[in-house]
Amino acid sequence: MEKDNELKERWKGLRDELSFKQKLVWDILSPQEREETHKFAEDYKKFLNTAKTEREAVAEIIRLAEKEGYVSLEEMMARGKKLRPGNKVYAVNHDKNLALIIIGKEQAWKSLNLIGSHLDAPRLDLKPAPLYEDQGIAFLKTHYYGGIKKYHWVSHPLAIHGVVIKQTGEKINIQIGESDNDPVFVITDLLPHLSKEQLKKKLGEAVTGEALNILAGTLPFEEKEAVERVKLALLELLQLKYGIKEEDLISSELELVPATRAKDVGLDRSMVGAYGQDDRICAFTSMRALLGCQNPVHTSIALFVDKEEIGSTGNTGMKARFLENTVAELLYLITGDYDEIYCRKALANAKALSADVSAGIDPGWEGTHDKHNAARLGKGIVITKYTGSGGKYSTSDANAEFVAYVRRIFNENKIVWQTGELGKVDQGGGGTIAQFMARYGMNVLDCGPALLSMHAPIEISHKADIYMCYRAYQAFFNS
Repeated sequence: MEKDNELKERWKGLRDELSFKQKLVWDILSPQEREETHKFAEDYKKFLNTAKTEREAVAEIIRLAEKEGYVSLEEMMARGKKLRPGNKVYAVNHDKNLALIIIGKEQAWKSLNLIGSHLDAPRLDLKPAPLYEDQGIAFLKTHYYGGIKKYHWVSHPLAIHGVVIKQTGEKINIQIGESDNDPVFVITDLLPHLSKEQLKKKLGEAVTGEALNILAGTLPFEEKEAVERVKLALLELLQLKYGIKEEDLISSELELVPATRAKDVGLDRSMVGAYGQDDRICAFTSMRALLGCQNPVHTSIALFVDKEEIGSTGNTGMKARFLENTVAELLYLITGDYDEIYCRKALANAKALSADVSAGIDPGWEGTHDKHNAARLGKGIVITKYTGSGGKYSTSDANAEFVAYVRRIFNENKIVWQTGELGKVDQGGGGTIAQFMARYGMNVLDCGPALLSMHAPIEISHKADIYMCYRAYQAFFNS
């Protein structure tokens, strides 16, 4: 009997000492921290409702940063001002990506702490020539952006957000569908009574990309002899309200996004349901972490990029040279001189988190995850050593030394964390900006919260994970 008790105690000791066990964030939060978690989620929901496009996100982040004393890097350059430790600056690229920066005490070329997230989200974009009329109904043609399930967007209330640039260069901001008095936009679905052939198709083929056409109107122009009377009436409406004509739509960026507000989910209000949480959940938490950072040892950068959902391409994606150019300007304003070798060293020596979401395991959809390597809601921020697909294609695959470094920071700061992958090896997968950050030679690790229903019009996150994500990024910036 005594021997049995000794073995049991030894087993418990070994289990506690040697085994890695996921923790539930809620179990370790104090009553005060639980209250802070709910308050933090309220701020997050406001951000999601305000920032439904990458342009809107950049504008909102700048607004919040300027309240905390951040100044435009371009303004500092124009004034010939020198940057010193503690200075707070920001740099903008084409109104779609942004860097918030605090100058650290350590020489910038020796050490940068960088957290990069993306501001774009799957959506529908209006085509360059979107407006047409058929059977007395006017429609707007769209081209989907990023990885969506097309049937998600049918019979769902949508809003239009974006800009129209007139030939003169004048910018017209448009947002329709968000206020209580606004109309919304809808893509019609085929009624079940006539869906015999549609229901025989595979899920991904039942709704085609060319069928994602938005109902725009039905009221005709008064002149009964006019051609395409409904289209003409809408063009007149656009001219009267916004001062634009059909040709102006060619130089527009108008996005269709869900016309829904971020809301609490569940009887216990433990979750947040909203559009665009991939990846604005990481954008918001990294922004808040940096805004709360004071006098860090290392120069710290919160980077927000565009085009991640379509391969990080273009002049606002991670493949562009915005980060490189910004670091070059920083070094020039710190030293009063510039040498390319120091810019290269600064980027190569940087320690970075690719702040992006992970796929949470969903018991409603069995068989998609390796349960031993799956992220779970409510169990903290997710460390993802590699993403990609198949044999780790399109990933950076963080080295063991850097994973250990991040683990140490999180453990020393009592951050609840877990590990995760993007599903089973042969199930699918996906990429992040980590691989493009790693090109500079910097150490980089994917790190963000888990979501359910990723890329759907409403994605689900856990409030405890949002809060722990913020705490984790804060610890990293202050490391």
